[in-house]
Amino acid sequence: MFGEAKTKVKVVRDIELGIISELMRNARMSDRDVARRLGVSQPTVSRTRHKLEKEGYIRGYMIVPDLLKLGFQIVATTFVRFKEDLNTEQKETFRKRAQERFKDESYATSVIMFERGMGLGYTGIIVSLHESYASYARMLGMIKQFTVLEPDVQSFLSDLNDTVHYRPLSFGPLAQHILTLMKERKQ
Repeated sequence: MFGEAKTKVKVVRDIELGIISELMRNARMSDRDVARRLGVSQPTVSRTRHKLEKEGYIRGYMIVPDLLKLGFQIVATTFVRFKEDLNTEQKETFRKRAQERFKDESYATSVIMFERGMGLGYTGIIVSLHESYASYARMLGMIKQFTVLEPDVQSFLSDLNDTVHYRPLSFGPLAQHILTLMKERKQ
């Protein structure tokens, strides 16, 4: 499963990592502010950011909303298992169908990620947001319609109303980790 796709990995320069990290912390930061924080010129940041967008290193800019305030009560992490007897053509057909269906705004609107993987005896993971348990149950019904998946599905539900939070969703820690790696590489 891992390593099947052959992706050429480019060595990302420090300036590129710096720009990505700063924008992960605050996507609204101007090129001028990024340049000041990194100690480079604003045209360098603008040119490099445009290149990173064109090459797909930056796929978009987003905010991190307060999910509870938006009406979501549950974050579901659902583990699925693809049927083992599927050939490569069947897997590819399913992948294309799933991508097309997820483009439809009305289909599986609560699903924010669906990927293959491995662990705990499962080969796929779905991360979704729900307004209620009923919304989650509807999504489970949709998942069980996929004939390429085994019927055994397990979920872990996080209640956003819980008063104890250890680390809410944020790309800030990842941005800091990238900057730390960058500094270590220089030493």
